[in-house]
Order: sequence, then structure tokens, then C-alpha cells
Amino acid sequence: MTKTLKTWATLGVALIGGASVATATPLLQQAPVNPLFHLTDGEGEGSEGGESAAATPAPAPAAEGGEGGEGGEGGEGGGMSVDSYKLNSSDANAFGYDAKPAVTGYANHVYESYEAAEDGAKDLRTAVAALLDSPSADTLKAAREAWVKARPAYLRTEAFRFYDGPIEAVEGEINAWPMNEAYIDYVQGDDKAGLINTAKDPITAASLTEINQKEDEADVTTGWHAIEFLLWGQDLSATGPGDRPYTDYVAGQGNNDRRREFLKVVTDKLVDDLEGLEQAWAPGKDNYRATFEKLDKREALGRIVNGMAVLAGFEFMSERLGVALDSGDQEDEHSCFSDTTKQDFVYDLDGIKQVWAKTGLAELVASQDKATADQVTALLADTEAKIAKLGDPWDQVLAAPKDSQPRKDAEDVVTALQALADGIKTAGNKLGVLVLIPSG
Repeated sequence: MTKTLKTWATLGVALIGGASVATATPLLQQAPVNPLFHLTDGEGEGSEGGESAAATPAPAPAAEGGEGGEGGEGGEGGGMSVDSYKLNSSDANAFGYDAKPAVTGYANHVYESYEAAEDGAKDLRTAVAALLDSPSADTLKAAREAWVKARPAYLRTEAFRFYDGPIEAVEGEINAWPMNEAYIDYVQGDDKAGLINTAKDPITAASLTEINQKEDEADVTTGWHAIEFLLWGQDLSATGPGDRPYTDYVAGQGNNDRRREFLKVVTDKLVDDLEGLEQAWAPGKDNYRATFEKLDKREALGRIVNGMAVLAGFEFMSERLGVALDSGDQEDEHSCFSDTTKQDFVYDLDGIKQVWAKTGLAELVASQDKATADQVTALLADTEAKIAKLGDPWDQVLAAPKDSQPRKDAEDVVTALQALADGIKTAGNKLGVLVLIPSG
């Protein structure tokens, strides 16, 4: 499909309590500046009275997109500056809990999650190698199945985004979206489109990284969705995914050798990038994890809780669900080439659920306010049940009449995610943590 202009409204920000404008300075030398939040160190408990954090929203850029539609990964909401995640209290005994088990539990969970994502990507790499070694309908099918099987482990890691973690430096190279597929390869109406068919420069990880989203955020060259497009091609069907022929990978024909090299390079790079994230959270090393675990307890908890809340209440609710429902356009579907967008929804929520249930965070919140912890657990279950009712594939939901049951089920998920994000904000507040959620 050809690119269509998508214009974004300026994003606001939802806050717990009041805040004053502050100027941010870099937090950690090892951590990149987060596109949504940029914080100062915030060591120590601060002075009593009032809240110690602030946010200044910035306008989001206009974006062009092919399939994949509006929004985009990697924090297109602009930059917000925050001095500290910690909320102050006039109660000298407030926030006296022991957060170390939850912080350590989170760090262990992040490491294990990226390790699982890397393992899935390695299996995908093996299947892609088999496709390139012997192109056939069967090896192409196996590569597609490996992509689908590998995605859940990565999707669960998206709850670790939206703060200054290592993912922010490479997220745009791993999971960038929307995607102008004509930037990479042929599309309907233009069989000579894309870098595969028009460029002559060698295809390397360095060259593809250099031009990834260079002029336009939709000009994606690397990551999950570039691989997805190369395996499936455009989704031109109302009832199924894309149907790229395996003959696109037969060596020596047309521009197939460049397509073969492109697929190999981006798959290898995905494995390498996920390995880098795993190592950034590996225990016993001089890495991001070591710095994270030395943070003031509420600065660490602030990052944990904001990652969950922003995924639920902004990226998931608005970018991936709300935008597509408003437009009804298949181009606004996330994993559009493979028609696996519902899987994205299921496992993004599961990632939030795992942080809540597997790290000790739920128990920590319960120690401060059991009713709030029980509410978040219930909201997670409610959202999970509503996502299970969603129609599949997602593009058929988007094509359904606005007053149809499939659309109503999707609107119920939007409402449930908003409630979940609010519940997570409240949980953060009980821990003395500021939670900021951009709003469209």
C-alpha cells in the first residue's frame, strides 16, 4: 500500500496529584533518554509536603504510515521531564516498607523474560536459515510459524518499557511500527518499490540500522515487523493474512538475492539486539541491572509501575486499540501482515500480569493497602476475560459496523484497560510513587 499522511494531536499527561514544572538532567550514564519520561536521579527521600515530580508534555510528530497505521512504537508521545518518581508525605513514617524483594524479583523477571525472547528469536533464525537454504511452501510456512511462536515472549517484555531502561535505545530497531512496506520491498501497484528492488548498496546490519526511520518513523527496516512483512507480504485479503510466495526466496532470480540477504540480516540483528537486552539485565555484571538495583527504592518502583501503567493506559489502550477502532482502517492494525494482532493484545496484558504477580509487587502493595492490591488483581482478570472475547483476526473487527458486537467487545477492552491503568496508578500512589500516563 502507498503511504498516507497521519497527523497526530498533541498528547497530554495524566497525573496522580499536582506537580510543578521541572528541568530534567540525565539519570544514568548507561541508560538512554526515554522518549516519554526523562528523570533525574532523585536520591534520598526529599522534603516533606506536596509531590516531588513534574511532567511537561511535548507535541507528537506527524507521521506517515503504510500498513501498521497510526501511532508507532518507541514513544511518539514526545518528551516529558520528571525530577523524581517519589511522592513526599507529611507522615514521617510513610513508605517505610522493604522494597528490596520486589525490586530484585523484578530484575530477575526482566532478565528471564529477555532470555526467553532471545531463545524464541534464535528458533526463528533457524527456521529462516532453513527457508533460505531450501525455499519451498513448507519451509516458508515453518518460518512463519516460528515468527508467530516467538512473538509472545517478546510481547511480555513490553511491560519493561516507558522508562529509562536499555530497551529505549533499541526499541525502534526491534519493534518499530507503523511500517511503510514500500520502503523495503514491492507492494501492490509497484513491483519495483523498496530498498530490495531499487537500491544497489550492500545490505548489512549497520546500513539498515543507519536508515531505519531516518526520514520518517514509518520507514522501518529492522525488527519484528520488517521480518513479518518479508515472510508474509502485504495483507491484501479480507479473510486472511498476507500470502507472499516462497519463490521470492529462490536464489538467483530477479532481486531475490537481495531479499534473501535482507531477511537474513534483519533476523540476525533481532537475535543480537535481544541478546544485548538480556545481558543488560544479567545478574552479577556491571550493567544496567546493577545500577537499577542501587536506585532509591521508590525510584526503582516508579520505573516498574510506570512501565505497566503506560503500556496499559496509553500504548495498548490508545495506540493499538483506540486509534484502530476510531479509523476502522486495516492499516491501523499492529501485526497486520500475519493477522496476529489479537496475540499482541493477549501477551501484552500477560506481560503486565506477570510483573504484578511474579515479582513480589502485588504482595508489596498489599502490605500497604490490601484492598488496592485486590482491586488490581481483579482488574487484570476482568481485562483478560474481555480480551479473550475479542474477534480474530483483528482486521475483521475493524471492518465490522460500529454498533456490532465485535466492535462493542473491543470498546469494552478499551474501558477495561483504562480502569486497569487507573488501578495501577492507585497502587503506585500507595507505595509513594508518581505514575504518569500520556493521553491522546
